[in-house]
Order: sequence, then structure tokens, then C-alpha cells
Amino acid sequence: MTVCAIEPEAGHEGGAGRAGCTITADGCYAARLAPAGDSLVPERWTLDGPEPYAVRLPGGGPGEPCAEVQPLSDGRVLVRRPAGGRHTFSLLYPTGPGTGELPLGAVACPDEDTRLRLLPPAPGGERAYALAVGPRSTAVWLVAGGAFGLQQLAEVPGRCSGGAWLDREGRMLALDREMGGRSKAVVVDLGRGGEMSPLLQIAEGSDDRVLLADPDSGLLLIRSDAPSPGQDRLGWGVLGSTLPVRFPRCLRLADCTVTPFAVQPGQLLTPERCAVALRVDGALGSWIGVWRPAERRVDHFPAPAGWLAGSGLWTAEGELRLPYSTGAVPCGVAVLRVPGQERRRAGLDVRPPARPARSGEPAAPAAPSGSGPAADGGAPSPNGPADEEQLPYCSGDMTDFLLTPHAGSTGHGGSGASSAPRPVPLQQAPLGRLVTK
Repeated sequence: MTVCAIEPEAGHEGGAGRAGCTITADGCYAARLAPAGDSLVPERWTLDGPEPYAVRLPGGGPGEPCAEVQPLSDGRVLVRRPAGGRHTFSLLYPTGPGTGELPLGAVACPDEDTRLRLLPPAPGGERAYALAVGPRSTAVWLVAGGAFGLQQLAEVPGRCSGGAWLDREGRMLALDREMGGRSKAVVVDLGRGGEMSPLLQIAEGSDDRVLLADPDSGLLLIRSDAPSPGQDRLGWGVLGSTLPVRFPRCLRLADCTVTPFAVQPGQLLTPERCAVALRVDGALGSWIGVWRPAERRVDHFPAPAGWLAGSGLWTAEGELRLPYSTGAVPCGVAVLRVPGQERRRAGLDVRPPARPARSGEPAAPAAPSGSGPAADGGAPSPNGPADEEQLPYCSGDMTDFLLTPHAGSTGHGGSGASSAPRPVPLQQAPLGRLVTK
């Protein structure tokens, strides 16, 4: 049995930590490192059948630690194992009672300061990529699905973190690049040899990062300290738009860490209607927030008991599917249906907890404690001062930073490469143009 340990560098930067599992972009498979006695073993979840089920894949030899796993669309699971200055990659798959393993190769990291981790699952699910962050530059590696084995595709000056796919072809990759003590989001074109261009630069002295991107609508979830120097705030913008980047006050929850982890797809022309799932971590635990840019409020829901925190997937119909694991149900998916969705199918509903009443409004009843994996007695409701900006349900106002189209981002061609529009960067806006709505 493979003994697995989670490396500190494999965690997510600037968020609430490592997600409980990783889900393919199409939602068919998931993978995680599951507890097995005193160790962790790779486990694949099949999610596209009548009921979800899990298969453990204890590949490798005894004592071989694995740091990360990622599912592919064909059901195989990519595993990364650190081994003495190198990182080996293999594909695991079930073979009857045993585990098959296909070695892919290794990436050497002779510098002890270099950190290597997998990027989020790529669209299509046939390829997987990794980021090797060195002291002065960052390399993007294709580690699964390539015709010629492991391949370095790009090298970006500076130390990069994050990672969000901006298109359905898995070509345009957004990274947060740190140089000169500041982080700015850039886009790397993997179809043109790693050509890099700026993506998000709100102010010269601000840290501006891209957290999530929806290729269908162009919705971007960002984190920046531009509106409140020294304090990171969540905001949103639209790729290729000249409209402002906005920082809603309703996303500022007192004494809580708010991390977006899933965006509703399929909203091609209406990014403001995309539902965004938020992981909210507070002193009383973790729960789910649901927010839409058009509504300017956050609805709070209890997390399923045993939720693999930080993981989930929206469907185009507006269902949020949350994987969970308990002693009674080791592999389960809870479905959260947000009130107001037009298309609803039979299944588990998750009701919101009680919230503070606004002036002139009767208090909402507490969420009943029902049966099923999603009923854990209700999520905590964060309490802040009477200041409306701190209330989780306030309409709030928005801080806007105007965007400027980049003159060099109108598109590109190239022999043998499919034409793809270049993202319009979200450029600097002077603080004097700050608007409050």
C-alpha cells in the first residue's frame, strides 16, 4: 500500500487551503487522497452514473509518498510523487482487484527552493499540467496527455501561483506572477510557446490575483487590495469587457475567510447571472455561500456533513453538487438547489440557516434539522457590527475600477495554430475614478 503525505507546497495559495478533492471539468470523475489507517491512498470517484461510487488505487511501492492526484476524463488518475529532487508522474487505473500503473516520466527540481504542483484540471480532461516555481522563474509543464511525454511548454519570469483556464481549448492560462514584491495576473498562451501578456493590473502598488474564471461567460473572480490598501477584497470582472471591476461589500464577511470554488457554466451572454459558490470559513466552521453579481447579496447554506471542503461543481441548470464522505456514506454527492432556479429536479434540497432581519423585515425561521447528508443542524451566520458593509445579506454598494482595453490584444493567428481571441487585460484605473453605487 502506498503511504501518502500531503506536502505543504501543494496547498492553494491565498485561500482556505487544499480542496478536499479534485473534479474534472465535465464533472464525470473526481479524485482525492483518502485516509486508510495511518496513511492516505489515491481514490477515484465516478460521478456520472446513477449513484456515485469510489475505487481505491493503492499503486506504487511501499513507502512511496504521493503528494497530489488529479482525475482525467477517461477515468485514469494522475499521481505526482516527490522523490529526491524529482517529481515522478504516473497514471493509475483499476484492473479488477488490483491497480494498473503507467509511468509517464519525471520532472527534475535540483534547486531545493523549487516547488512543483499540479494546475487545476484543464478543459477537455485529456491533459494535465504542472507548475514548477523556482526562485526567479516559473515553468509550465505538460505532464499527461502529450504526444511526446512530459514537456516544458513555457517559462515565465517571476514566481507564479494560482492558475485559471480562460478558454474551453485549454490554451489560455491565467497565472498570478510575483515580481518586485507585487503580484499581478498575467495570461500565458500555451498555443504560442508560452507568450505572456498582462491580464489584471488595477493599481501600481496593489496585489491583483485571478481566483476563478468561467470560459463561457468570461466572468472572473479576483482578489485585490486596491480598494482597501493592506486588506484583500473579493471582486469580479468580465474578460474582454470595458466595464469596471467591482468589489461588492456583501462579499466582506467579518472574521471570515471567503474563497470562491465553483462558477455556474452555460451563461454565455449574462455573466452577471452566473451563480458562484463560496467556501466560508469562520470560527464556528465552514459553510456554503452562493452569490450572483446581479443580486449583490450572499445566501448562506449549511455544508453537507463530511463535505470535502472547497470542492464542488455547478451544472448549467443551477445545481451545486458537493462531494462528501462520512462513516455511513463513504462516497456521496449532495445537491444544493438555490431557491429561484427555474429548472428543478427531484433530489436533496439544502435550506439556508437563520439570518439577521433587516429593518422592517420579519426574521427568517431557522433551517430545520432534517435527515440526509446536508442536514447538519445549520451553518453559522457570521455576525458583525451594525455597519451594513459587514452584514452577509446586505445589498451594499460596490467599489468600481474602470477597465481599459489593451491595444495589443485584438487576436492572433499563426501557422498550424487555431485562431483564438486574446483576453483583453483588466488594466490600471486611477483611484480618483472610484465610484460608489
